Amino acid sequence: LEEELSLDASEIVIASTRQEIEEQWNLYDGFEVILARKLRARVKRGANCYGRYMPRMVIIPPGVEFGHIVHDFDIDGEEENHGPASEDPPIWSQIMRFFTNPRKPMILAVARPYPEKNITTLVKAFGECRPLRELANLTLIMGNREAISKMHNTSASVLTSVLTLIDEYDLYGQVAYPKHHKHSEVPDIYRLATRTKGAFVNVAYFEQFGVTLIEAAMNGLPVIATKNGAPVEIHQVLNNGLLVDPHDQNAIADALYKLLSEKQLWSRCRENGLKNIHQFSWPEHCKNHLSRILTLGMRSPAVGSKEERSKAPISGRKHIIVISVDSVNKEDLVRIIRNAIEAAHTENTPALTGFVLSTSLTISEICSLLVSVGMHPAGFDAFICNSGSSIYYPSYSGNTPSNSKVTHVIDRNHQSHIEYRWGGEGLRKYLVKWATSVVERKGRIERQMIFEDSEHSSTYCLAFKVVNPNHLPPLKELRKLMRIQSLRCNALYNHSATRLSVTPIHASRSQAIRYLFVRWGIELPNIVVIVGESGDSDYEELLGGLHRTIILKGDFNIAANRIHTVRRYPLQDVVALDSSNIIEVQGCTTEDIKSALRHIGVPTQ
Repeated sequence: LEEELSLDASEIVIASTRQEIEEQWNLYDGFEVILARKLRARVKRGANCYGRYMPRMVIIPPGVEFGHIVHDFDIDGEEENHGPASEDPPIWSQIMRFFTNPRKPMILAVARPYPEKNITTLVKAFGECRPLRELANLTLIMGNREAISKMHNTSASVLTSVLTLIDEYDLYGQVAYPKHHKHSEVPDIYRLATRTKGAFVNVAYFEQFGVTLIEAAMNGLPVIATKNGAPVEIHQVLNNGLLVDPHDQNAIADALYKLLSEKQLWSRCRENGLKNIHQFSWPEHCKNHLSRILTLGMRSPAVGSKEERSKAPISGRKHIIVISVDSVNKEDLVRIIRNAIEAAHTENTPALTGFVLSTSLTISEICSLLVSVGMHPAGFDAFICNSGSSIYYPSYSGNTPSNSKVTHVIDRNHQSHIEYRWGGEGLRKYLVKWATSVVERKGRIERQMIFEDSEHSSTYCLAFKVVNPNHLPPLKELRKLMRIQSLRCNALYNHSATRLSVTPIHASRSQAIRYLFVRWGIELPNIVVIVGESGDSDYEELLGGLHRTIILKGDFNIAANRIHTVRRYPLQDVVALDSSNIIEVQGCTTEDIKSALRHIGVPTQ
């Protein structure tokens, strides 16, 4: 899910290799290589993409720290003597003790004993090639181990197979397989292989990147690498060895013999590796990374100047109470609103606490509801409407709210913020077409279940009526369809699953609360969100975070509808209900809410 969300919102995605893009990112619903190319071509031509967007994939190899590297040899691999000889690293003797003739070139493999690392094929290739055995030694660094009998079954099986092959081919004195080494000794092991004019080998069946190939090149060690996966791209940059089919042990043996026996080839591969390795350094990685970031536009919402914010009515507030109760009928919602306002009202400092009503209703529906029960909309600092796609503020025609006509002004900065990647008319047409395919079948009769609801739609909220909530298609199916089409949006069911709303990816009630936190400069722990026992399909998003949450429990809540009964996981798996930021209250009276507010430090009468 996290990767899909990142594809929805990101302008670029940084990958290590092209293979990662084509064979890993291409598995997700939100990215498809061919469609990405087509959309990019349309953008270059200035053609309409009909609301479809795809992040641009950028290849930046990982960076490696070079500061600890010590080179004992010149570019041709000849040993340099600039001063008194230093002691050999202890790990060298631990390896050399295995060999009858330690002067032979060393073939080095560094890999954990996993089947996919293909160590047994390497041992077979070495054991069955007599010229290679006469020319070189083999060193296997297979992690650290104690007794093989105490290891995980898979690793124990690989190690047992390796030792069996060593015995079968009688490789004693030709193969080293030390039990222990420190992480800090790994560079010394590469240096030892370089000193003997050996080679590094990685014949994994598939390698996602292959940092060991970079480490070998850093130490001037030519490589034999698998042709499956990222090593192909590393080889294109470094050109410091040969690629082989990991399934062909004869090809592995031939490549090793060729590299070690042809001294000019060995020297050329070493030289190429050292010359080109800077492309995998940390400075190069950071330079490429930052240069890409600098090409992106700023996406933070504009919230006005400090002077403008200081003049707003909200400037004196210390706490904000967001009423976001969806699991009750309209009469109970009005009762909860009245009780919450009464609970937080203080005669001495009435302006310290502000109120926001957050709902899936339109602004006209909210105002009609409040006016119909004698409540003044001016009692709220803001209205989060259309499931977070619109934020309105009350505006007064007179000097004071009491003698003024109240109108509501939409937050244009918020609109500009959520416009990012909004599919607009192209998205609407696709959804209308999709809605006609959602049918309920009774015998030979098909009845359409979802219809466009123009009355409750707005610029950034496409609304649809649901005829039978008991036959709702899962939201994840709709989101998958949208992502496959490169249409980036949020989708949620509301109004007890009788309405479907589709909004921009940056538009939701939880994100709107965070937008107000930035705009008003109120700390998130001073924002209190009041919810019911369940709600719209964005209910879970309202519970988590640094803000405080009050859950009103009781039989006034409408029984959980299909939105939540089809959930495949318990709520506590995604929300920490035992968090100190979440308070559960039995009831919704003024005293119930007042008690909860006092518990979290909000002033009450």
